[in-house]
Amino acid sequence: MLAAHPYRERFRRAFGVRRGQRLVLLNSTWSPQSLLGDGGGDGDGPGDDVLPSLLPRLTSELPADEYRIAAVLHPNIWHGHGPGQIRAWLDRARRSGLALIDPLEDWRQALIAADLVIGDHGSVTYYAAALGAPVLLGAAPLDGLDPDAPIADFIRTAPRLNARSALRSQVDAVIESHVPQPGPMRFTSSVPGEAAVRLRRAFYELMAAPEPSGPALLEPLPLPAPEPAPRTAPLWVLTRFLAGPEVVVTRYAGPAREPAGTGDAHLAVHEDTRDPGQLGLADVVFRDGSPDDQRFGPPGRWAAEVLARHPHCALAAYVTGPASCVVRTRDGALLRLTAGAEADADPSVYASAVHAWLAAGRARAALVADGLTVRTGGTAHQVVVTAEADDATASGGTRQGPRATPADRSTAHASGADTPRAGRRSPRTGS
Repeated sequence: MLAAHPYRERFRRAFGVRRGQRLVLLNSTWSPQSLLGDGGGDGDGPGDDVLPSLLPRLTSELPADEYRIAAVLHPNIWHGHGPGQIRAWLDRARRSGLALIDPLEDWRQALIAADLVIGDHGSVTYYAAALGAPVLLGAAPLDGLDPDAPIADFIRTAPRLNARSALRSQVDAVIESHVPQPGPMRFTSSVPGEAAVRLRRAFYELMAAPEPSGPALLEPLPLPAPEPAPRTAPLWVLTRFLAGPEVVVTRYAGPAREPAGTGDAHLAVHEDTRDPGQLGLADVVFRDGSPDDQRFGPPGRWAAEVLARHPHCALAAYVTGPASCVVRTRDGALLRLTAGAEADADPSVYASAVHAWLAAGRARAALVADGLTVRTGGTAHQVVVTAEADDATASGGTRQGPRATPADRSTAHASGADTPRAGRRSPRTGS
């Protein structure tokens, strides 16, 4: 891990961490008192099922475009409960963007990439501290540890997560005030960087065999396969305007309650949501895929079909790659949104910014002429907006359905469906 640390940014990109995002990694060992167990019942946590209840809160309380959430579980957890049970327990969090890390191949790369590790008394948490990463203890039992062991001292002194309090403030405070503890590094290795040489020498001495004359070399940590972060839980989106063509967008995946924040709100829903009823309430419907995927047709045709199927949707967005999407507005305009230099956000967030711009009554022509700056947290993303040729009727496709009239919208609103207009508050989202 020390040898691979210079490649940290590559590992972060492999895990889907975008510019300006923080990677929060949860780690659990195998024990009834672990983070996946009852956490030891020490009074700071809920006392049972810590991780399954904590993960949905993290994925819904931390803004989706500012944080990446991942979890690595001890191999014995997977073996003892079975992959089906683990994925069932974590299903809601996974639909909100949680990445499950391979516990045999990729856990070391995830530790290197992490901005914060929420863990327990297992060795992986201690390795994170030895790497200098901020650590927050979600479970901290001491009764199974030798009181004189270095890890026991670490468990006694490391900051603890209060699962009953707001999570974002705790996460940010630990990251921003972090000062690496010297103990974990010192007790993990008194000769960092020399392990390969010393261990090989010891092994050959035990075998009473001559040591090879060549240098002792480490096997490099491989780059993990890219891990997408599909969010099919409905997204509560807050938007507000700054000076010029700049929109601040904050998205929350499947929040249990209305998030605090200023600005106008709308609902963005992935077409593959578990709750299809949310699609009828969505202001923005989106999906991702190859632009030449014949199952959906060209992006413009797919978008026209979505608007015809959901008459109260204001904008449909087809994410064609990591830096672009094609959107169709309710009045039939087809636009391509492309990330400019240094822009690095989920393109569906650009679609929500365009919806907010148009819903506020601002001119579409200004977007095409000047582009748009989308801000997620403290990161600004320049977006180029271009008009696209209309492919809605190509290859026998269907033309977009009629635009909903004001009377249609009033009727829908009265019957419980919300309407795509500026300044509204969306209905409660499910996950």
